[in-house]
Amino acid sequence: MKTLLLFPPQWTPISPHFALPSLVGQLKANGFSAKGIDLNIDFYNKILKSDFIKNSVMRAIDNNKNVLGEIAPYIQAGVGAGKSFEDYPLDIQNKIVKYSKVKEFAEKKQKLLLEIPDLAENAVQILKSEDFYTPEMLIKAVNIIDSALEMASMPYFPSKISLDSYSNPLFKLTFEHMKFFVFDEATNIFIEYYKSILDEILSENADYIGISINSTGQIIPGLTLANLLKTKAKAHVNIGGNFFGRVKDSVIKNPEFFGLFCDSLLVEEGERPVVELAKYIAGEIKINEVSNLIYKNEDGKVVINETKKPLKLDEMSIVSLDGYDFTKYFAPEIILPFQSSRGCYWGKCSFCDQDFGQNFNVKNVEKLTDEFIELKEKYGIKYFEFIDESVSPAYLAELSEKIKEKEIDIKYFFDARLEKTFTKEILQKGYNSGLKMVLWGLESGSKSVMELINKGIDIDLRLEILKNSSDVGLWNFAFIFFGFPTETVEDARKTIEMLCENNDIIHSYGRSVFTMGKHTKLKDEPEKYGITAVYPALDEFSPTYTFDCTGMAKDELNLILKECTKACASAYNDPLWMYLRYREYLFLYIAKYGKDWVLGYKINKENL
Repeated sequence: MKTLLLFPPQWTPISPHFALPSLVGQLKANGFSAKGIDLNIDFYNKILKSDFIKNSVMRAIDNNKNVLGEIAPYIQAGVGAGKSFEDYPLDIQNKIVKYSKVKEFAEKKQKLLLEIPDLAENAVQILKSEDFYTPEMLIKAVNIIDSALEMASMPYFPSKISLDSYSNPLFKLTFEHMKFFVFDEATNIFIEYYKSILDEILSENADYIGISINSTGQIIPGLTLANLLKTKAKAHVNIGGNFFGRVKDSVIKNPEFFGLFCDSLLVEEGERPVVELAKYIAGEIKINEVSNLIYKNEDGKVVINETKKPLKLDEMSIVSLDGYDFTKYFAPEIILPFQSSRGCYWGKCSFCDQDFGQNFNVKNVEKLTDEFIELKEKYGIKYFEFIDESVSPAYLAELSEKIKEKEIDIKYFFDARLEKTFTKEILQKGYNSGLKMVLWGLESGSKSVMELINKGIDIDLRLEILKNSSDVGLWNFAFIFFGFPTETVEDARKTIEMLCENNDIIHSYGRSVFTMGKHTKLKDEPEKYGITAVYPALDEFSPTYTFDCTGMAKDELNLILKECTKACASAYNDPLWMYLRYREYLFLYIAKYGKDWVLGYKINKENL
C-alpha cells in the first residue's frame, strides 16, 4: 500500500512546510511506503521561467482584444438599469477587472514587459546562491521576481500570485465561489500547471493521496488539485491541513464537497489519524476506527468519527525529507520548520486562536537535540525555525545546556512571550547555543489593551527584557497589532511611540490588524471586551467573525496605520530589515553577519 502526500501552492517558497515531512516520517515509521512532494516549490520554479512569463504576457494581451466585445453589452445594459458591479455575472466581473488591468499594464509598463522575463531566472538564482548575502543584489532580485510574478498572473487577473500570497479580490469564502473558481480557467492559474504534471503524479500508483491545505491562499490551488485527482486517480483522496479543520461545520453542511474534492477530510493533529487512514485503506481496520475523520458514507450521510487523544511529540518519529530537492528553494540555506512543543503553555490570551485543535505538550530536550544531530548528518540542515506558539524560558535554558553538552553547531529562532523569567543569563545561554532572533509578542503599548488581551506578563518589565536580549546579541522582532476592541486613538499612539522611542532594542516589527477568529476566547464574553455585536460571517467558510465594538472607527484605524508607517519610517531610518521583507531572510543575514552589522548597514539605493 503506497501513500503519496502533496503540498499544493501557495506558500512562500523559502523552506519546506512542516506538515508533509512530519506525516511522511510517521507513516514510514509504521511500515508504510510514503512519499511527500512539494508542488508549491515546483510551481514557483516553473512559472518563473522566461518562456512562461513571455507567453503569459502575450496571451493576456491577445485575449484582451476579444474581451471588450464580450463585456460591452453588459456594461451598457447595466448602466441603463442602474446596476452596480456586483450585479453582473461573476464571469463578467472577472473579465471587466481583467480587461482594465491588462490594458493598464500594457500601456504603462512596456519597459518592464520587455526586460523582466529575461531577468527573472537570474533573479531566482541570486536568491539561491551566495549573492543572496549582498543586500543590493538580493533586494533587486526580489523586486524583479515581484514584477515577473505579476506578469505570469496577467492571463488570470484579477487572480494574482506573489512570493507570499495568492489572491483574487472577487473570491469569497463560500462553497459556490469555491466551485466556480476551481473550474474557471480564466482566473485559475493552477489548472494548466496541474495538467502538465498530472501523469507524473498518477504514475506513482498511490493507493492513498493526501493533500495539505493550511491557509486561504491554498484553497483554490488545493481544491483544484483535489478535484483532478478525485476524477482521475484510483486512490483514496484525502484533504488534511489546518484550514478546513477550522471550518469543519461548514464542510459538513455541504456534502457535495466530498463528491467534488475528496473521499475524506482529516481535522486537527494528523500524525495518529494519517496512520489509521493508511491502515483502513490497506484493509487492516474499518473506516469508523480512523480518528478525526470526516467522510460521506454509503447512504450519502456525512459522518464524523471520534476524536482521539493525539500523539505526543515524544511519541512521534523524526520528520522525513527524503526525495526533497533543496536546491529548488528560494534561499541559499534550508531553514527547517521544527517543533519543540504544540499548543501554547499559557493559552489564555483573549485575542488568539492559533493553537486551536492542538493539545499542549513538549518534546523532551534529549530527543529534540538528537533529531537536530540526525537532520544535520542526513540532510546537512543546520538552520531551524521553531514553529511553536511560544518557547518558555525554562525550556530555552535546558535546550541551551543540551546543545552545548552535545556540541551541536546550529542556528535557530523562535517565538516567545516577554516573561520576567527570561533573564539575561538565560538569554545569553540561548545566544551561545545558536539562538539568533526572537519573535516577541509585544502586542500593544497601552496598558488597558494589554490587560484585556490577558497576556499574563508583567507589562512594566517588557522593555528591560528586550534590552537584555539585545545586549547579549539577539535580534528582537516585535509583533504588534491595532484595532483590538476598546482600543482608542490614544491607545494606538502609545504603541507607535513604544516602537519609535525604543528602536534601539525593538530592532524590527511585524504589524497586523486584529481579526476575531471563530475560536478566540473573547467571543465567549463579548461584553467584557466592549464588543456590542457579533455577526456570523457572510462567507460560510470564513474562519473569522465580523463584529461591532467600542474603540476606533474604521476610518480612525486606517489613519493610525498610515501614522504608524510614517512615524516608524522616520524613526527606523530606512533600515535594511525592511528591504529583506521575509523573516527567514532576515534570520539568515543575522546568522551570517550578526545583529550589529544588519542594524548598521545602509542601502545604496543607486544599485537597486
